[in-house]
Amino acid sequence: MKVLVLGGDGFCGWPASLHLSDLGHEVTIVDNLSRRRIDKELGASSLTPITSPQERLAAWEETSGETIDFVELDIAQHYDGLLDLLRTAAPDAIVHFAEQRSAPYSMKSATHKRYTIDNNTNATHNLLCALVESGIDTHLVHLGTMGVYGYGTAGMSIPEGYLDVELVGDEGERISQQILYPTNPGSVYHLTKCLDQQLFAYYAKNDALRITDLHQGIIWGTHTEQTLRDERLINRFDYDGDYGTVLNRFLMQAAVGYPLTVHGTGGQTRAFIHIRDMVRCVELALQNPPAAGERVKIFNQTTESHRVRDLAELICRISGAQIENVPNPRHESPENELSVRREAFLDLGLEPTRLSEGLLMEIEQVASRYAHRADLEKIPCTSVWTKDQQPGVPASRAPEAHDSPAEQPA
Repeated sequence: MKVLVLGGDGFCGWPASLHLSDLGHEVTIVDNLSRRRIDKELGASSLTPITSPQERLAAWEETSGETIDFVELDIAQHYDGLLDLLRTAAPDAIVHFAEQRSAPYSMKSATHKRYTIDNNTNATHNLLCALVESGIDTHLVHLGTMGVYGYGTAGMSIPEGYLDVELVGDEGERISQQILYPTNPGSVYHLTKCLDQQLFAYYAKNDALRITDLHQGIIWGTHTEQTLRDERLINRFDYDGDYGTVLNRFLMQAAVGYPLTVHGTGGQTRAFIHIRDMVRCVELALQNPPAAGERVKIFNQTTESHRVRDLAELICRISGAQIENVPNPRHESPENELSVRREAFLDLGLEPTRLSEGLLMEIEQVASRYAHRADLEKIPCTSVWTKDQQPGVPASRAPEAHDSPAEQPA
């Protein structure tokens, strides 16, 4: 299969690209390297040393014998280049990670909010328009987020994308329908994923595009089978307050002897998935596309749910670290329950990696090994959701519009 991986230099895109290449697919990474520029903006680089795209790709060819092509392109700003690429490459499938993926980063300032909306929504809509205009029959797999549902279950398990409802007609008759599960974004980043979902529904209905949307939980872990083969292939390990996912941040903090920063009460329940399971889910999604004319196929790409304070306590038991409760920068309920349906990928053969199986390895082999690279000043989250949470904080400069997409989510 010929596959374009948009945002293939990023946290999810890079290991997914290697995994698909290792399976024998013909992979081309399309990226504008914006995530590397955001590192410079924030002054916070990956805990793990990330080599240049050229070094990464050369190391992959050297260790695997497989080649991955690379195209530097901003799909949010350069529509004609994207259209030409689709017509020339004629991919069988496209994996779309090319969006700014951080909720805290999207809330830093008005500039960052506008950048995230412009970047993410333009990238997705340009891609959909280019697929229609090119006329190629391509399966689009998009990495979304569980955050489109919000963080509450309303007394029921969140279904995989669609909700059964019953309406009462004008004559009192009961009418059964199935609708997209109502969105409830918790940040501007999550809002862009909700907008993506509506765009996908429209283009699947109107233009018969074949689309799969993966509503993913929080990624934990760093290594996949492929990234372990050579240090030059290592994946990102973000630990800063803007891009570090909660579990990876805790692991790094434990490794350097920094108190685990639990926001608020730690009563937030979140859905999680290991990065090895993420790449496997992308593989399974590519193997099971919807037919032309079918509605968008939606998977909940998550394997388990945990309360944040429970994770912190687990890591403390393993590592001897201490917990420090700090003000929650997010505008959310201090406590929530989260029950999620996740049968679709399990039915396709996914064998989940559980937290208890990998935590100690992540502490010893990644966080501890590279602890000397950590900048402890970057650990606290300084992005806040509302003005009254931290008034007077100066806005950081976001990338200009022409710097836009080519990353992923988590």
